[in-house]
Amino acid sequence: MPTNFTDGRTFPRRGRQPLGQYLWLARVFDKARAARDGTIFDYIYPCPMDQGVFERWGISSRLFGEALKTHDSDEAILAWLDARVSSDAREAANRWLIEEKVENLDRQDAEEVLA
Repeated sequence: MPTNFTDGRTFPRRGRQPLGQYLWLARVFDKARAARDGTIFDYIYPCPMDQGVFERWGISSRLFGEALKTHDSDEAILAWLDARVSSDAREAANRWLIEEKVENLDRQDAEEVLA
């Protein structure tokens, strides 16, 4: 997936798009790699939504950033996260997103012309 958002027309994957059984993982993975590579444009990593998901997963943005050094594919980061996050924590994060943060998800979709 692209991680260069400097053209203003390329976007991180949707927060609703699951990677494995995790909502938000695809999006935060794209943003984290873009931040690492200096191509994040006007996105923020870690933003409050990233931090809220990390908190519910029981990891930190620093730990996630460390994982990027050796886990650069969707499959690798998914396996890394699965080894650290319980299914209860994963589901708590997913519920938080779709129940409490649905307006944020809707706004991102509309702004990125994905709705």
